[in-house]
Amino acid sequence: MAGVVIPLGERAGQASVEPLVVLVRADMERVNQLILSKAGSDVEMIPEVARHLIDSGGKRLRPMLTLAAAQMCGYEGEHHILLAAGVEFMHTATLLHDDVVDESDMRRGKLAARMVWGNQASVLVGDFLLGQAFRMMVETGSLAALNVLSHAATVIAEGEVMQLATARNLDTNEDEYLAVIRAKTAALFAAAAEVGPIIAGSSKSTISAFRSYGTNLGLAFQLIDDALDYGGSSATLGKNVGDDFREGKVTLPVVLSYRRGTDRERELWREALVEGKTDDGRLAEAMRLMRKYDAIADTVARARHYAEIARDALAPMKSGAHKDALIEVLEFCVSRAG
Repeated sequence: MAGVVIPLGERAGQASVEPLVVLVRADMERVNQLILSKAGSDVEMIPEVARHLIDSGGKRLRPMLTLAAAQMCGYEGEHHILLAAGVEFMHTATLLHDDVVDESDMRRGKLAARMVWGNQASVLVGDFLLGQAFRMMVETGSLAALNVLSHAATVIAEGEVMQLATARNLDTNEDEYLAVIRAKTAALFAAAAEVGPIIAGSSKSTISAFRSYGTNLGLAFQLIDDALDYGGSSATLGKNVGDDFREGKVTLPVVLSYRRGTDRERELWREALVEGKTDDGRLAEAMRLMRKYDAIADTVARARHYAEIARDALAPMKSGAHKDALIEVLEFCVSRAG
């Protein structure tokens, strides 16, 4: 069975997703069984490619949000299992597609599926998983949940195209970059959190609160990932440090460093990200400039800001173990940056 794996070692007193894991463990075991079942196919390559990523130790944070939100809102049916599995399939499909678009070699600490089976297989298996996700959504009979998740799928695709437009484009500003990650990353976090209260028949204000929580958690999560790409470790990232730099991605640390730098320093960014000169020496210099202009620290500060908005979104909710666990997820997210 594909288990819930947390890749970071947790020290005593450090924020953790463990309280959330414990609360949803029984339901998550059923989700994992369903994931393995729905990843099956008579076409031999499909389960091989799907299992390569499914078994690779992802945190399963998005489906856990769906389960926790449904539980917190008092849902007692079975449909949250289908929706959580659908959410994870959507996420897995986007990872398969992302690695092709970004030409990534690594994913979650091992070779990306495209490096093993090729780009065509990765794209097509991603499409298969999206199809299975929507079949599970339809099975719930909830048009409202289907509407939220299908809209998220559209927004995520838009975010991917927006990211193509910002790649190697040093004219990208902070607002434009935030629009990309709001679509590409935050949209699925938002939908994952929102469908729980939807199937529980919760009030509009509760549904809105969970949507806000998910959106801002997603923004914080991505901004921390951006910071870690230049200031983290391969073990933490599950990919190579500096991959964003080598792939020409203009992330927030780059936007801040480029805009705050001198004309001569901006030339380094042009050589690296526009001309593709991304050797280790230039990566080291890029990281020095980020430290000089506090680009990493300010990116982390932005992440903390969005985490606080997410915390405030849950403030009116009834206190209890689920609320505490969801708040600790926020603390865990930003604590990854040290």
